Amino acid sequence: MAKVLRIHPDDNVAMALSDLPAGTPLELADGGACGLVTREAIPFGHKVALAPIRAGESVIKYGTCIGLATADIALGQHVHVHNLRSIRGSVKR
Repeated sequence: MAKVLRIHPDDNVAMALSDLPAGTPLELADGGACGLVTREAIPFGHKVALAPIRAGESVIKYGTCIGLATADIALGQHVHVHNLRSIRGSVKR
């Protein structure tokens, strides 16, 4: 059964389809096993890293940048407000 949903092939994060305890092997909703395991608990609807993301790099969801990593994020790590600064809807002046 699928554990996470990658919305776009270019995404470096996927959304948890249920609460995922630490150590959960991840299977993508498209049927692909991605060979990753959660490093920590991932709440339902939250993001998990499908690739390493360095501090300052883009977090990609929906095939577009939704924010910047504020710290290094490892494979299988929870991605949320504690390590992501959103840029969606931000206005440059």
